[in-house]
Amino acid sequence: MKKMFLLNVLLIMTVALFGQTDEDLIKKTITDSYVIGIHNGGTIEAINKGFHPGFELLGIGQDGNIMTKLPIYTWTENIRQAKEAGRVPSVKTECKFLNIDITGNAAMAKIELHREGKLIFTDYLFLYKFKDSWKIVNKIYFRH
Repeated sequence: MKKMFLLNVLLIMTVALFGQTDEDLIKKTITDSYVIGIHNGGTIEAINKGFHPGFELLGIGQDGNIMTKLPIYTWTENIRQAKEAGRVPSVKTECKFLNIDITGNAAMAKIELHREGKLIFTDYLFLYKFKDSWKIVNKIYFRH
């Protein structure tokens, strides 16, 4: 009986130490691919790992009536060109997770992005869980 109890305790500890929840995986995807990849000079490979090829960033144009769309392939090309021109972020962007809502294979993360202690964006990132991993499929935002 003691051996069975000890085995169960070890099994629970193993899951607790090594098992990652969907929330953990979503946070890792956002941190690695979006915060580090997009905002902090990470690699294009890191960006591509966490973004679905059909991703679009949606925004509102300056006139307040037009919706703008930026596909991930255009965004990554802009980043690649900026790196080649030597324009890399000198100040790191930090992320604060406000909320992650998961239902089945769909999720929404509300985050804040800060630079030098100043709030610059509130982002709403939408993700789907595909066979291999969580992927960011859409983003809307508010610029502070």
